[in-house]
Amino acid sequence: MDSAVLLNLLGNENRRRILRLLSRKPCYVTEISEYLGVSPKAVIDHLRKLEDAGLVESRTDDQRRKYFHISRNLRLEVNVSPYGFGAKSAYPASQSLDMSRRCPHLSMELPNNESEGVADVAQKLERLEELENELSLAQRWVYGRITEILDTLSERMGPDIDGRFHAEVLAALAGGATTTEAVSKEIEAPPNVVEGALRTLAERGLATHENGDWRVR
Repeated sequence: MDSAVLLNLLGNENRRRILRLLSRKPCYVTEISEYLGVSPKAVIDHLRKLEDAGLVESRTDDQRRKYFHISRNLRLEVNVSPYGFGAKSAYPASQSLDMSRRCPHLSMELPNNESEGVADVAQKLERLEELENELSLAQRWVYGRITEILDTLSERMGPDIDGRFHAEVLAALAGGATTTEAVSKEIEAPPNVVEGALRTLAERGLATHENGDWRVR
């Protein structure tokens, strides 16, 4: 799902409260209405939007009462800093994904669900929840360090230029971009603007242009 659509959908507090309730158990409209303290008509409208987005599904019991439940796992990540804004949504990776190759620092040996008892499954859940908290903390740490580094680059460039933009250009060079076009694509800025920033960086002794390639000095 497009992250912008998801952000807009979850911008409504009552829809967030509905999802929080449905994450605990399936509910019918009257239950949700009483929980939220809003009219059944308003609840139905929220549920329709959540259904249209594919976040909620419904089923009817023997008494023809329609129950709503969350239909999928979905993660939304938002990054806001002085240097940029980004949002992305993602579905859980396949269980067959080998994370030991992608993330060598992440190691977890978890037994197969079919061969373990209830206590083992509960222990696995506890370990995964701990790991989720650790990863969240690590992600916040990384975002903080990125902002700190960009602040440092901005300060060292001086007050007479757009330090933030030039810091992004310099970071793109440090990341391996060597041409104006590559830097332009990396930071999503017009090539002529990037070219001007690169020349300014060269004048400040922070970048060099040799054999057609730009590099950090």
